[in-house]
Amino acid sequence: MVTDLTKLRNIGIIAHIDAGKTTVTEQMLWVSGVKHRAGAVDQGTTTTDDDPEEGERGITIYSACVQFPWKDIHINLIDTPGHVDFTAEVERSLRVLDGAVVVFSAREGVEAQSETVWRQANKYGVPRIAFINKLDREGADFYAVVDEMEERLGATPVALQIPVGQGPAHTDNPFRGIIDLLRMKLLIFPGGKEDIRIEEAEIPEEHLPEAQLYREKLLESLYDYSNELMELALSEEPIPEKLVHKVLRDATVHQQIQPVLCGSALHGIGVQPLLDSVAAYLPNPLEMPPVTGTDPTGKADKKSQDGEPAKISHKPDPKEPFCALVFKILPYKTGDLYWVRIYSGEVKPNSRVLNAGKNRKENVAQLWRIHASKKDEQITGAQAGDICAIIGLRDSVTGDTLCDTRAPILLESIEFPDTVISMAIEPESTADKKKLSEALDMLRKQDPTFTAIENEETGQTLISGMGELHLEVIQHRLERDFKIKVKVHRPRVSYRETVASKFDVVGDCNRLINGVQHTAAVKLRVEPFVATGPLAAHAPPVTISIDPSHGLPNEFLNVVMEELETAAAGGGTLGFPLMRLKVTVLGGDVHETDSTDIAFRTAASHAFDQGLREAGLVLLEPIMKLELSTPEEHVGDLVGDLQQRRAIIHQTETRGSDTVLHAEAPLANLFGYSSAMRSLSQGRAGCSMTPSDYGPAPDDVVKKFLGE
Repeated sequence: MVTDLTKLRNIGIIAHIDAGKTTVTEQMLWVSGVKHRAGAVDQGTTTTDDDPEEGERGITIYSACVQFPWKDIHINLIDTPGHVDFTAEVERSLRVLDGAVVVFSAREGVEAQSETVWRQANKYGVPRIAFINKLDREGADFYAVVDEMEERLGATPVALQIPVGQGPAHTDNPFRGIIDLLRMKLLIFPGGKEDIRIEEAEIPEEHLPEAQLYREKLLESLYDYSNELMELALSEEPIPEKLVHKVLRDATVHQQIQPVLCGSALHGIGVQPLLDSVAAYLPNPLEMPPVTGTDPTGKADKKSQDGEPAKISHKPDPKEPFCALVFKILPYKTGDLYWVRIYSGEVKPNSRVLNAGKNRKENVAQLWRIHASKKDEQITGAQAGDICAIIGLRDSVTGDTLCDTRAPILLESIEFPDTVISMAIEPESTADKKKLSEALDMLRKQDPTFTAIENEETGQTLISGMGELHLEVIQHRLERDFKIKVKVHRPRVSYRETVASKFDVVGDCNRLINGVQHTAAVKLRVEPFVATGPLAAHAPPVTISIDPSHGLPNEFLNVVMEELETAAAGGGTLGFPLMRLKVTVLGGDVHETDSTDIAFRTAASHAFDQGLREAGLVLLEPIMKLELSTPEEHVGDLVGDLQQRRAIIHQTETRGSDTVLHAEAPLANLFGYSSAMRSLSQGRAGCSMTPSDYGPAPDDVVKKFLGE
């Protein structure tokens, strides 16, 4: 357990799929001395990809945590997946980390999922450094990637290194070393990935002008963040290396810049300087702002000026009251393993903590260090800044706050994206029905972007996830880990509903129930609505508002609002969830003697249903953003195929020797696209898909659901 928090770094490795995150992690473990040999993704021998499915596919599916020392620093590192289907793993990791290393491929540059993970890091305010990997590959271009970071990510990249040569060994100018712009030295890695030696040399004459140019650029980019640095530059005095390090660290911690390093993890080039930069520029827990939350008991002494509950904050200090966030759960036969990030205070085994959101006391039976996705060693305590695993919790789920029973605090939970695809699943034998239900419960607890709902009428279970690969992995896990043979049916798209136009409607109730008359009328306006501005991301799918001149007594207005919220949650005309809808309560009629809660509930429900019908049904389908990279000779075939799938191609660009197509297409038309793309391009094209938005579905799809 690290007692000096300034010596601790909680970092994540994030990137697009195939940028080399897991290889970077392996090389870090090897150069730090934790492993006697670096594993290889192709051979399935890496530490963090320890799930059989990851070994078979050669991709990361589950985030994994490893701990290792680097010089006098202790690093907790989380390796995350790059595939969009497993974006929840990135989301939950960034929520609890203090810093990140973003890996880019020097050949492919900034790709679609690179943009997604960068946005996620922005959302959680995570300082980061960039590592441009694979400089030994054909078509590698370090400078183009730095420019792309600026253009596509809105980043402020500051190159601390430049490569000597770019490309494989057989080319005229192969990648063979790195120039350190801070110390103005050439770094050579003579033994490749089997050797951790670094040789320093003077920069060769032919590379000196370029090195001096980029060092000048580096210093110029830092003048804005330090008056002292600027004054030394203006008076043409030498600038101490220590001052440059300090300014770099401050600007990185405050997310003003992103230092850029380079190398080839596969060949062991550039990993030690990357670790030096993690230690030098990424924040320790003490440099992060105090964690803030609300008082779950509602007894907060004061409310803030806007009427919200008063904020409580805890510093990252072992002496503060205990406070932690559960960010991942792994099922174990001996008891589930709950991964937690501790923000303040300390926790010991055999102690009691409070689950603040559920107001339930939980038992911390054991504390464990995590290695990859497994228990590593039992520990006698953990404190502020630590990432560890707890055994013994019962009611907690991902995103829950654990805290001291005497000092309750509720932290903001983790938001996960909605599922976009569903498929029906059923066990091959009825004997496995209960077993399947239990297995799905366990998987749901582990993965917040996976849902399973049983249809009692058909006996089928509908499972939903983030994409075809996500559901395929779930299916394989059921068969491999839980030994349940299942039958699956064609994936189903998660449609949404909204309305076409604005419509004012009156719902009436005039009923005699058990000899009692119930009379009421409710007037509503139903209209399409798209939230804009900074709050758009958090806007509810259905916005329910009240016209100031409604004229209804509060008791009946509250009943109407409750009924409308229930009706909105129940879905639209076709039973799909509603979105982009605004409902306004305009008013109603109150009878002197016969108006009741039941009457107003009934009238509100009728008005809502009638409003949806009269305002016109619009079925919305999920649209995916595609980024397709292919050699020029296959562009025509792939464009033709995309057009048949109702895709709109927005942009075409050249990246190295490949053509990159940026397009959007409905998810319903993209099932099986990966194999179609591979066959059309003879296996040479690559594609990434990310959820983009919802758009109106064509009439024939609507007619199919209406049974016309």
